[in-house]
Amino acid sequence: MKKEVVEYIVGKTKELMEAPTCSKEAKNAAETWLSAVGTENEETETDKYFAKLEQDIVTVDGLIAFAESDAGSQVFGGADAAKGVADHARQIKAAGAKYCDCPACAAVEAILKKAGKIN
Repeated sequence: MKKEVVEYIVGKTKELMEAPTCSKEAKNAAETWLSAVGTENEETETDKYFAKLEQDIVTVDGLIAFAESDAGSQVFGGADAAKGVADHARQIKAAGAKYCDCPACAAVEAILKKAGKIN
């Protein structure tokens, strides 16, 4: 990857790691990738990192489905809060969003776009 692309992804990776919605697995993958930047393992770890991010990013439809589930109600702090999340997801979908816009998913989307992995 070009230096400026790597620098951009490093910055977004740090944002991802600081996001309260970042999963432990994504944070671990991010840490591993950051440790590999500039080493002989960078290319291999980059492939693994992007694969993990592609797996973890939540689609807006997935967010709606999760928010409307019992598990979503528990995670979001009750049925009313979960309904609010589902309503928000419908609004961003209507505006053209493909993915959840929480801080973690937004960082992942930016990384994957810059890497040419998603449109």
